[in-house]
Amino acid sequence: MKRRKFLTIAGGTVGVLGFSGFTFRCAFSAPPYQGPVSDHFDGKRFINPLPGEPKGFADMMKWVTNREPGKWNDWTEIAPQPKPPERVGIGELRVTFINHATVLLQIDGLNILTDPVWAKRAGPFSWMGPKRHKASGVKLEDLPPLDAVLLSHNHYDHMDVATLTHLSSSHHPRTIVTLGNRAYLEPMGIPVAAELDWWETYDLGNDLRLHCVPAQHFSGRGFCDRSTTLWAGYVLESKSGNVYFAADSGWGPHFEEIGKKLGPFRLSMLPIGAFRPRWFMSSVHIGPEDAVQAHKIVRSAVTVPIHYGTFRLGDDGEDEPVELLRQALVAEADPKPEFWVLANGEGRDVQAMSLDTAL
Repeated sequence: MKRRKFLTIAGGTVGVLGFSGFTFRCAFSAPPYQGPVSDHFDGKRFINPLPGEPKGFADMMKWVTNREPGKWNDWTEIAPQPKPPERVGIGELRVTFINHATVLLQIDGLNILTDPVWAKRAGPFSWMGPKRHKASGVKLEDLPPLDAVLLSHNHYDHMDVATLTHLSSSHHPRTIVTLGNRAYLEPMGIPVAAELDWWETYDLGNDLRLHCVPAQHFSGRGFCDRSTTLWAGYVLESKSGNVYFAADSGWGPHFEEIGKKLGPFRLSMLPIGAFRPRWFMSSVHIGPEDAVQAHKIVRSAVTVPIHYGTFRLGDDGEDEPVELLRQALVAEADPKPEFWVLANGEGRDVQAMSLDTAL
């Protein structure tokens, strides 16, 4: 029997925030980007690599009033993990999955954090938005010194202002954002080192170059700012092997383009959660089977799945993305694509790519 229930939806689910009334519907909207027209910006809104708009408000209402959600525990305890090391050496790479899309990358002597979220809810307040179902695997005070923070887009499950404020004051990292997000963050006291468009680059030092790459998604923190700031993934270009952080993305031609221009990859981080119902989510979120195909298309040696198991953003169950990923991998021919399903807080060293992998 279908559950019929109106739910508050935060940005990571559909990119807009549902309220019980519309009086303050623009209160949390980010200022729109203002810049020249391009092949993916029409002067007002950004455009995806794959033509067609993501599902709109009417579709959202259809979904939230006819949901068939999978099972989630109210709270899932996680086993304690060792603290990340202070740093790794030149040529070395270590990945620590903290939660959701928050990943600590330690590469070539630098510490880089993606989409940091330590909030209890993915929303503007502690009482609004999808709640946390697992703790972050690394405490804020246990992070090593951060050199850079990468922000893929402004949805609440990827851009948490309270976390960013803490990191800015305690670590003073270089914060790199996509087009339009400087105007939102800097008035809040969060300095931005660079604001990037797709295919723009930024020199991180230690022979590491950061590439901002396309994604199939959208942005927004309220009802009035849909797709008015840019969304993206990132690639770290290193002499010891490139690293791809896909962030949030539906399927699109960008995977092949990224693979051709910047692959193969020593490590990729691909989303697998918030993929149900497919009729609603597929334009903005790939699922586990898609992640396996993306792994092969971008030519990744190892992939760590992200974007699952912490916040209930779609109708897939808490464990469903990982279960379906494992089924998809079993169905693959040998040698199987290498995926590391890491617990919150678990870290692993990534070996340098062999010549065979690179080919």
